[in-house]
Amino acid sequence: MRTLLIGLDAACRPVLDRVFAADAAPTLAGLFDESASGPLTSQVPPWTPSAWPSLYTGVNPGRHGVFGFLSFDGYDWDVVNAADVREWTLFELLDYHGLGSVVVNAPVTHPPPGIDGAVVPGYTAPEDPDCHPPGLLSELRDELGAYRVYADSDGSSAGQGGDQERASIDAYRDLAASRGRAFRYLVDRFDPAFGFVQFQGTDTVFHERPGDWAAVRAVYGAVDDAVTSILSDCDPDVVIVASDHGIGPIDGYGVRVNDFLREQGYVETESGAGGMPSWGAVGAGGRDDGRPADGAGVLATALSAAGRVGLTSQRIGAALDRVGLQEVVLEYVPLDLVRAASERVDFRRSRAYMRSRIELGVRINLDGREPEGVVPADEYDRIRADLVDLFEGLQTPDGERVFETVAAREAVFDGPYVDEAPDLLLVPADYDHYLSANLRGDPLVPEPREPWNHKLDGIVAVAGERIDIATGGGIGTASGEGGDAATIGDAAATEVIDDAHLLDVAPTVLATLGVPAGDHMEGDVLPPVDPVGTADYPECDAGAAVENGDAAVETADRAVERRLSELGYIE
Repeated sequence: MRTLLIGLDAACRPVLDRVFAADAAPTLAGLFDESASGPLTSQVPPWTPSAWPSLYTGVNPGRHGVFGFLSFDGYDWDVVNAADVREWTLFELLDYHGLGSVVVNAPVTHPPPGIDGAVVPGYTAPEDPDCHPPGLLSELRDELGAYRVYADSDGSSAGQGGDQERASIDAYRDLAASRGRAFRYLVDRFDPAFGFVQFQGTDTVFHERPGDWAAVRAVYGAVDDAVTSILSDCDPDVVIVASDHGIGPIDGYGVRVNDFLREQGYVETESGAGGMPSWGAVGAGGRDDGRPADGAGVLATALSAAGRVGLTSQRIGAALDRVGLQEVVLEYVPLDLVRAASERVDFRRSRAYMRSRIELGVRINLDGREPEGVVPADEYDRIRADLVDLFEGLQTPDGERVFETVAAREAVFDGPYVDEAPDLLLVPADYDHYLSANLRGDPLVPEPREPWNHKLDGIVAVAGERIDIATGGGIGTASGEGGDAATIGDAAATEVIDDAHLLDVAPTVLATLGVPAGDHMEGDVLPPVDPVGTADYPECDAGAAVENGDAAVETADRAVERRLSELGYIE
């Protein structure tokens, strides 16, 4: 293998320093010690479903079209998938040049592209994803045993107390180990020039076990074991480690954007089942196993009626919480019944609202664009300017601005899909506040829903025998020929990479393989690697890259939606 890209979701220097100090990931620590490395600035929004496509296409969301976990069609929605990524991936460009790839667990790659090599999709794919070539998932399971996209939810929730914690950590370890086994098997089978393996557990552990450093060390230890075996078996010439964003504790406030907009007269509400996507109005619990509860129809009708007179599930939940019964009730009440009584945003009657907190933005219900828009086109600019003033003026009780940036979407993104972004982007100060689209009453609360959340700075490292930083040399691959396998780090000198951006990764990977970056790409080749110029590639035909050629592929997978909801990505 000539180039290996290791994706560590949410990896960043503060986390790695603590993991390395505990000697929990010695191979990764050695790799960083012998590499050119530095912080990798992410994008807005710094979340998995949008940031990874930016990393592996080299363009911003306005050009690839994915802004969060959800895509919207009027007031309807679906979880994003590969058909929503409307730009060439770097592994498709390598295929264009006759170079094969093995891609394992890259987010938003389902359905997979039909490249020379293999693709096993990651996040947002169903648990039994279509892989490329067809039948590959069955082959992996026959050869290697169990292979999962997500951690074994049955195993991670088994038992109580210490048993539950051990089961959860075991599930993380099993997932990382199976990822490594699958990647090594496919590299041996397909002999690719390029390999990309992504580990999601390094992010998930902070959402499921915030502040549990024993669990974090266990996850990184399992990933480190997988990386050790990959380096030994695949013997790549060049290794690039990159993350999509960072992660860290939140010291600020929970910001309920729709509650603030309701106070300002922009949001109208209603009660009843459904909604988009206010699923967690009472809490993250609730039975949602797909089985109808006895009397569910009657209860749903009654709860919906109660909601219409103001007795919403939020108020019921608050009352139960005061007497310590909320968790007990949620264990037995089907989540659909909770939704039936939830107060939610009435998108059709509201003038502006937050639809998904992951987007970090507000959408305007514009006449002529939305199915039942109420804001006339000639009032759009004024409404948006008024919203800018409102959010710029929002302060914490300490007198600090809640948002460091409040900007029109065209000031943040550019490209053919900017019109699909929120009309207004809201960037929390230092990413130290937790935004929510839920309706719960107070716009600002002192305790965010999650004590840890995404931060802007991730990490990048570039290592390889043919990187000679000390002498100013780069990786010489202009001929396009691979050369002999290298021992990682033998001739690399430690140096900080300054000003690296998420969009730099794709052109850097291509350059290590002697392939020119697309002239549409927005990033630069990172300094340890010699650029090989740019090329004018054919325009990407949206949806044509996926094997079935259907640009209207739907995810519509309840298990995926539930998983994202449990992690707080969909509320």
